[in-house]
Amino acid sequence: MTNRRTVLAGALGAAALTAFGPATAAAASGPCAGPLILVGGSLADDNTDIYGEIVRRAGGADARIGVLTASSIPPSQDPDAGTPDANNSEANGAFYAELLRSHGAGEAVWIPVDLDRATSADDPAVAALAASCTGFFFGGGDQFRYITTLLHGTAHTDTLVLAAIRRRHAAGALIAGSSAGAQIHQGRDMVTGGESYNAVRDGAQPGYFDDPDVSGYWPAGGFGFLTSGLIDTHFTAYGRLGRAIQLAVDTGHRRVYGLDPNTALVVTAPGTRDERGRVLGTGGVNVLDLRNGVHWSHLTAGFGYLPRTWQATAPLMLRELRPRGARAVADSDDVFGDDVATALALELAGSRDHSVTGYTRQLDPRFAVTLTKRAGFTAYSADGRTATAFTGLAVHIGQA
Repeated sequence: MTNRRTVLAGALGAAALTAFGPATAAAASGPCAGPLILVGGSLADDNTDIYGEIVRRAGGADARIGVLTASSIPPSQDPDAGTPDANNSEANGAFYAELLRSHGAGEAVWIPVDLDRATSADDPAVAALAASCTGFFFGGGDQFRYITTLLHGTAHTDTLVLAAIRRRHAAGALIAGSSAGAQIHQGRDMVTGGESYNAVRDGAQPGYFDDPDVSGYWPAGGFGFLTSGLIDTHFTAYGRLGRAIQLAVDTGHRRVYGLDPNTALVVTAPGTRDERGRVLGTGGVNVLDLRNGVHWSHLTAGFGYLPRTWQATAPLMLRELRPRGARAVADSDDVFGDDVATALALELAGSRDHSVTGYTRQLDPRFAVTLTKRAGFTAYSADGRTATAFTGLAVHIGQA
């Protein structure tokens, strides 16, 4: 094994400093007027903050929300289809439609596009149904199924349904999605799978792979509604820090939005100089800044974020934390494990220590992730003792 990835944070090539360019040929040529609500997955049925925001921005009692679940397996592949245990595109579409109505939407309808209906995305009647909606919710599953159902193959051009959604969004309609339904809205180099350790060891590979050990990405990207950064979901829960950094380095991007479960990034004026983000939910939105090394910000509910200036604004309920105790933070021996890296970072943020290192449990080779407080780092707390958010934490990944 060579040392070509020994200094990910300090050896970014010129490509990593290029601007985040046009998303795809399918992306709208002008600014998109409608807001985006992008959720990191595992959206709780009773999360009234996020579902309420989706319904409100879609029109409330006057809303007509189109539900898309083509990222789920179709009924023909679900052995439980037609039973209460069904977990397929049609069943999930009905579930989300009912859930959105229970949160106050006047109407919610399933847009019948999935792998069983290969031609429905170009059916004028289905496109007309999409065109009648004031907002759209994309469910989770496998984001590549959205590519294969709502775009035209290697041409990466819009089907009639996606074209209708794009027109409605440009006219102000909301677009929301969770997990795969959030991933699909980014521009070029959309992640298609993989784990952090394998990504750091082998690099990100272009393509779609039916192999969890391969860190894959689709160069043409997703639908291109958000182009100010890459998107990764289930960020903290699935230990995706390494995967996200490696993909950004390998594809020349300067920013990643890592969305935690049950947490949303609400984006207004996407694609314009006025684009702004706001965090809702129970976890964090993790912003990785790769302009000069890697700097990580973990932003919780109430934080605002301005992509144009790279600045985060803390809510009034939080104040800057000045740790007083002498507590030492212990190194980790499974830094890419579920929930590990963010917990380690928050523990460091709440201590007087300046640095901590987490190691991978895999030994051939073993990688070290060093987190360091440098100029520009700030920790935030609600109680003055425990860190709940931070900005500007330096990250370095190298072989141990």
